[in-house]
Amino acid sequence: MAKIKKKGESGASKNYITRNQALKKLQVTLAEFRRLCILKGIFPRQPRHVKRANKGSTAPTSFYYAKDIAYLQHEPVLRAFREHKTFAKKLNRAIARREWYAAKNMDENRPKYKLDHIIKERYPTFVDSLRDLDDALSMLFLFANIPASQSIAPEITSHCARLCAEWQLYVMRTNTLRKVFLSIKGIYFQAVVYGQEITWLVPYMFTQNIPTDVDFRVMMTFLELYQTLMGFVLYKLYFDENLVYPPKLDEEKDSQGAGFGSLLLTPNDASVLMGQGDVLEKEAQAAAENAATRADGKKMSARDVKRQIARLTHQGIDDEDEEVPVLDADAEAEEEAADEFVMQASKRTTEDEQLAGDQLTTLGELQHQAGDDTKQNLFSRYVFYISRECPRAVVEFILRSFGAHPSNIGWDHVAGAGSGVAENDERITHHIIDRPVEDGNLPQHPGRRVYVQPQWVVDSVNRRTLLPTEPYRPGAPLPPHLSPFVDDHEVARRGGYVPSEAQEALGMEVAAPTSDSDETDDEEEEDRKTAPTFSARDALLADPIDADASGLMEAAELEVEAAGGEDALIALRAQHSAALKSAKKQKRKAPVQLSEEAEARDMAKMLLSNRQRKLYTRMGNAASKTNFEKQRLETKKQQLGKKKKST
Repeated sequence: MAKIKKKGESGASKNYITRNQALKKLQVTLAEFRRLCILKGIFPRQPRHVKRANKGSTAPTSFYYAKDIAYLQHEPVLRAFREHKTFAKKLNRAIARREWYAAKNMDENRPKYKLDHIIKERYPTFVDSLRDLDDALSMLFLFANIPASQSIAPEITSHCARLCAEWQLYVMRTNTLRKVFLSIKGIYFQAVVYGQEITWLVPYMFTQNIPTDVDFRVMMTFLELYQTLMGFVLYKLYFDENLVYPPKLDEEKDSQGAGFGSLLLTPNDASVLMGQGDVLEKEAQAAAENAATRADGKKMSARDVKRQIARLTHQGIDDEDEEVPVLDADAEAEEEAADEFVMQASKRTTEDEQLAGDQLTTLGELQHQAGDDTKQNLFSRYVFYISRECPRAVVEFILRSFGAHPSNIGWDHVAGAGSGVAENDERITHHIIDRPVEDGNLPQHPGRRVYVQPQWVVDSVNRRTLLPTEPYRPGAPLPPHLSPFVDDHEVARRGGYVPSEAQEALGMEVAAPTSDSDETDDEEEEDRKTAPTFSARDALLADPIDADASGLMEAAELEVEAAGGEDALIALRAQHSAALKSAKKQKRKAPVQLSEEAEARDMAKMLLSNRQRKLYTRMGNAASKTNFEKQRLETKKQQLGKKKKST
């Protein structure tokens, strides 16, 4: 006999749980539950049948997977929350009893927790952590530039600034920066690390009022997770570069505003950083030395030992002209054992490399590619000076990421210590300035230097070549700053809007503006000036469905109202509404005339299934929307061009 299923014990009602039920099950507050879900990466789910999941109720609520909530019951962070709640009760009791010594002692020994296990759970491989680094970097740079307040402690701001500086230091050292874009929101950067594109946003350095409706508790929870994640990632990146992490901080230079110069990169100990290949090579050398004995029991020479090691490790030393010593049976057996050991070790190394190669591109390969690519050393031969009105940290970061040496970059002492070049140095080739210049009166300095605006640096980086400096001279209108994140080839293929500057860069044909458009605009303006004025009587006699007479009714109403004739205005509207009704009836009776192409398209559309027809309609709507956006941008550009000509 089949067992009868009871309602609410299986299906959606069993798989989903509401937020209130989750709070009761975990015995936490709503704030703690939100914090726990952010740290563990658990988010609400939408059931297919809400009524079934909510056991017959249709009230709006948030649902979670029951398995996720059961998984949270064994979370160590949840235990830390409960310990902190107990600690808070004891601390409040001690303060209420004025037991200051006990309260101070408890505050110094408050319970702490770590998020290391959560990072390992959410990111099983290193590439997974790199893929989720975009939001982490954007959040860290945001808090690094936000001034300290009641909601944000100064220690948090300084810690975020330190992590951001360490990340930028790594990008500069490895030359992994690829794209830069100056937008209204801030500056977008993109770097390629281990084959992964990492994009982050850096806000501009200006004073602004922080909105009061921002929930900093939620943001601080995300920040806590991202700080831990960034620490793991930076440790791995620095370790692969044979550098000590965290880098040492020169507090004296940091207090003087040296920026990147206050962080000192220190190489790791060679014995500590010995890779697996080096260990295997040393073990192979030891095995070969033990096997390399002559028949008479004497040791072989160092030269013979090296030749034997080279033969064992397949390094291809040509020893045809030199005699290889003959070994006896025991030595041959030991040689075979050493050879087998080397083969096994090389096999293990090859398997490890193949396993790592399936997940990521090794940093050594990326460094060879970057070394071969001369475009990453774009500014290596030049000397730069940054004026104090320019964002020194951003410009220095871009210049050093593309080959400029720190000793070839200088700035004003007001911007901080550590400048590598004085302002009057004759070696300066590019002087970056961003202030208005009246009548071309540039500051006079010795040597032959070129004055450019900061956009020249960014555009040169995106184009991977040094652009002409004449369009970027101080005081000149800058060329359009095109986004490197837009694939103009793909946009043009889909029929989207491609700026004329991008068309020239891609080698596309640019439609040159003709003088006919200007003549047409002049003729339209003359027609508007000489257009006859219509009276109310003309509006009554006009055809309501005539496109040319569509604005006559409004003009007639304005004239009648200005004349003060209320009765005439009412009669005018009544007659006009009657004419509209009769025109609509005639329009409905008239058969719709379609072209042959439209008829064929409608017939083909009728043969499609319902799903295909909806997809076809969506594709048509997307294409029309793209065309409309393209026309809007082209019209806007024409208006801007006319405005520039008039001024």
